[in-house]
Amino acid sequence: MAKNPLLLIPNQITIARIFAIVPIVILVMTGDQTMRLVVLVLYLLAAASDWLDGYLTRAWKQFSPLGRMLDPIADKLLVGILIAALAWDGSFSALDMIPACAILFREFFIPGLREFLGNTQIVLPVSKLAKWKTTTQLVALAVVLLEPIVPGFGLISDALLWLAGILTIWTGWDYLRASWPHLLGEAT
Repeated sequence: MAKNPLLLIPNQITIARIFAIVPIVILVMTGDQTMRLVVLVLYLLAAASDWLDGYLTRAWKQFSPLGRMLDPIADKLLVGILIAALAWDGSFSALDMIPACAILFREFFIPGLREFLGNTQIVLPVSKLAKWKTTTQLVALAVVLLEPIVPGFGLISDALLWLAGILTIWTGWDYLRASWPHLLGEAT
């Protein structure tokens, strides 16, 4: 008899990552710089849980359709909602909004593209570069959170955010290019 996927530890970790978004965003939106350190710790735990749930899934062979669906959603929710909160609290400059919007655009567009192609039995596998993209996004947002706490991190956070934006666009382009024949109805 199959085990309830909600009881699998990796899935519970993924679900906890989703629930962690609420206090992270609430604390960011307080604008309290002391709380920013608490936010950073919570965020780092949530970001690290992405690696942990994947590791445990493979080590314990606890694969499930629920986990395959929830894990990328948890990542996109964490990144997307935190970007919105950081934009709201003024952590991003006008120029920072360019890679932030590129990240949001790709993180909505590619899952929609995957869903569309799923109806045609076409699968776009996650590339190694896409995994690096997610890691770079998570690290960039951690440094943006750290910027008000550690003076002089502005240039580093900007560079990492732009790197994340570039990798995000690059991987989005790769997926779009791979799916283009299917979108045009030219694939066999």
